[in-house]
Amino acid sequence: MYKQSLAVAIALASISTSVYAADPAPSGFLDASKVTLSSRTMYFRNDTREGTANDQEESAQGFLFNFLSGYTAGTVGFGLDVQAMTGIHLDGGRGHHPNANTFFPSDSDGSAEKSWSRLGANGKVKFSKTELKVGSALQPNLPILVSNDGRLLPAVYQGGILTSKDLDNFTFTAGRLNKSAGRATSNYSGLGVGGATQDSNNFQFGGVDWKVTKDLTLQVYHAQLEDYYKQTFLGAVHVLPLGEDQSFKTDLRYFDSRSDGKNGDVGYRFNNNSGYAKNPGKIDNKTWTAIFTYSLAGHAVTAGYQQVGDDGGMPFINNGNVVDGNGRNEGNGGSSVYLFTDSMINSFTRAGENTTFAQYSYDFSRIGVPGLKASVAYLHADDIKAAGTGDSSNSEWERDMRVDYVIQSGLLKNFGATLRNGTYRSDVGTNTDQTRLIFNYTYAFK
Repeated sequence: MYKQSLAVAIALASISTSVYAADPAPSGFLDASKVTLSSRTMYFRNDTREGTANDQEESAQGFLFNFLSGYTAGTVGFGLDVQAMTGIHLDGGRGHHPNANTFFPSDSDGSAEKSWSRLGANGKVKFSKTELKVGSALQPNLPILVSNDGRLLPAVYQGGILTSKDLDNFTFTAGRLNKSAGRATSNYSGLGVGGATQDSNNFQFGGVDWKVTKDLTLQVYHAQLEDYYKQTFLGAVHVLPLGEDQSFKTDLRYFDSRSDGKNGDVGYRFNNNSGYAKNPGKIDNKTWTAIFTYSLAGHAVTAGYQQVGDDGGMPFINNGNVVDGNGRNEGNGGSSVYLFTDSMINSFTRAGENTTFAQYSYDFSRIGVPGLKASVAYLHADDIKAAGTGDSSNSEWERDMRVDYVIQSGLLKNFGATLRNGTYRSDVGTNTDQTRLIFNYTYAFK
């Protein structure tokens, strides 16, 4: 698989180079195409603070090749996107690579595999301002599903997504997905939630974003993961200009999730994010959050509050750690959820959890250092209901710090470095310290 992916990447790179060397031509399948090769080098350290059995310290190199075609001429245009990726393990052998992780797949002796790769593609059709993509390399970024890119390489989904902007100020989105490939696996699997052992091959959704004014956007989405849950999302985002170079942003989000089909049966049970459930294994949740951000020049201060319903944790697609017949972790899993509390280590989505959070960030370009940004965030939650007992006297907190720098000119232009550090302490989770050092670079063929 690795050789196939690399061969495809080289072949498409060669084609694209010859195309872009030609004289400018009208937009078309090849003339409007974009070709990029991205490199990500990542050091990942996870200290559980409770012995060394599950501690992790390893590094890896990832390459991501994307060929995004334009559209053929005519009333209906056709196109093709191709994605090839490979991960190469650099350091961190047995004893530094716990089997239950989604950073890199495991070998038979418990150490990390030397490499893994994946190849996917999307066919696409466009009519006016309506676009349909069907394939195995979809990366949705929607309130009801966010493709995770928090490790070496991104997770992808298989299925189809239709997006239409033909009606002014409205964006309509609908789709159906049946499989996913996690952020560290070559293999596709069915969809599920945390704790489930049986797959669902049907996640369908629809929604609309309405830009009421240039400053106000309203959102409504509905989704169903068959045999697990039905979920309705309501959102509102408003930006209030306050004068030169300052604004106040309000972001409101509400999720209402209900059990569907076989949810609660053996194999279809939700672990409620390792928290309490009024009906164990069943999904029953309402979660709302309010986020406020004041921006002034390069400064941004964010504060907010989130409440998770008492009857169960908030559900979202999370395939967990899939293992093969020999008990080896395939590197699947890794999830994101459309909440500010979806932090570096924890998501703050257990039943009863009330979270207060704040973040400060600064863009150093305002003082003559373009490309440098930094932020620090703190989240504190109370009233968490413990699994089984429902005792709500539990709390947890997380502190995250991040520094990003992207070189702005010269030979290494667009080369970026990110340093992240997180500290998490909990009455109901595993106390963890985590560090990530990431180097990114994307070359665009021209």
